[in-house]
Amino acid sequence: MDFSSGRARLKQARLAGDRRELYPHSLQFYLDPPTENVSLVEFESFAVDRLKLLKVVENLGVSYVRSSDSYKTKLETELRKLKFPYKALAEDDYEARRKDHISHFILRLAYCQSEDLRRWFLQQEMDLLRYRFNELTESLRQKFLEHVNLLFEAISEDLKNELANELCTSTPGMTKVKEQMFYKVGLADAVDLFRARRVFIKDGFAYVPHKEIDVIVLNNYRTKLSKALALTARSLPSIQSDERLQPLLNHLSHSYVGPDYSVQKNTGKISLEQIDALSGKSFPLCMRQLHKALRDNHHLRHGGRMQYGLFLKGIGLTLEQALEFWKKEFIRGKVDADKILELVKGMHYQLACQKYFELMHDVDDIGFSLNHPNQYFTESQRLLSGGRELKKEPSNSGNSQQKNNSQESMNSNSAPTSSNTTADAELEGLEAYFTED
Repeated sequence: MDFSSGRARLKQARLAGDRRELYPHSLQFYLDPPTENVSLVEFESFAVDRLKLLKVVENLGVSYVRSSDSYKTKLETELRKLKFPYKALAEDDYEARRKDHISHFILRLAYCQSEDLRRWFLQQEMDLLRYRFNELTESLRQKFLEHVNLLFEAISEDLKNELANELCTSTPGMTKVKEQMFYKVGLADAVDLFRARRVFIKDGFAYVPHKEIDVIVLNNYRTKLSKALALTARSLPSIQSDERLQPLLNHLSHSYVGPDYSVQKNTGKISLEQIDALSGKSFPLCMRQLHKALRDNHHLRHGGRMQYGLFLKGIGLTLEQALEFWKKEFIRGKVDADKILELVKGMHYQLACQKYFELMHDVDDIGFSLNHPNQYFTESQRLLSGGRELKKEPSNSGNSQQKNNSQESMNSNSAPTSSNTTADAELEGLEAYFTED
């Protein structure tokens, strides 16, 4: 006889019993932190999956009414896909309950670090609990309330008949009092319902209909989780000393968990010639601004280059096209800036100003000299408005004298005053325009 198989089955049975004892319900208030060892791989995967779930909860709460069928269907689909408990299953769903328990506490560590993070985490966890609690059957809901020590007394039929008029009048939408179960709840636990005038109050107790009991549960959960987040925040210094966990926690609280657009799916579907037109119609404002800055300045800082480059890759620009695109922009910006700064260093200020004018207006040769700041403005406006007439040199002595005075003023204002003054400082605006990282 094979006794080993019998022992194995007995061990599995004991394990199953231990599991059921560890997580007797698919729903919990997360009062006790996990004590088992968790690998870093599992730590991160659990946390990312729960963060995805909470992001879905947030998005669905904005797009749908929380009690609607569409909201429930989509949230259940996400719970199934990420392998979290989605209903109180009869079979052993230990792995899902374990993941639910551990992942909650991991995100609690990540999202306790600031008031904004705590507020966001608290709201999404409450919405998730509301959905899961309302999906419980009547018997399982009662077992859960007992499990979290929320023991509410259901009023007798005699008392309900006695208070029928008051209950009907004080409870919005209540038409058939006899068919509804009411609980006698301490006023402190029903503050939200009392403020909203949705329950009947007598002798310090609120008479809460069964359909509103989730408000009591959520109020209790919010109080417990708020305190827990505050306590967790106080223990952060000890967590931050762990070089393995702190980078993961910081990443989680700022991570993007949506679709991966770094994987190129539209390769070759756009060309370089289309980028300018697309930027005005199909680019989001952030990418449109980066594109405009690049076209205007022929330069972006490192962070801007990284973001815009990944965006162009995601919309279908090939590697060869991208290299050509960046090369043209950077070479043009670098060459033009070098030419202007070379003229400034040689004290050819009018020529430098003329070159700057040509660069800013995208012309090869303006065909006239620039000798005064107001002349620069006048010629710029004339060119931008479509005027073709070239400005002629003034011939009278008065104008000649004004030109000479203006030229001397520009030279004196632009000339270096000490050996420590550089040409870059003389053209501060130009330097900012073409600064390299």
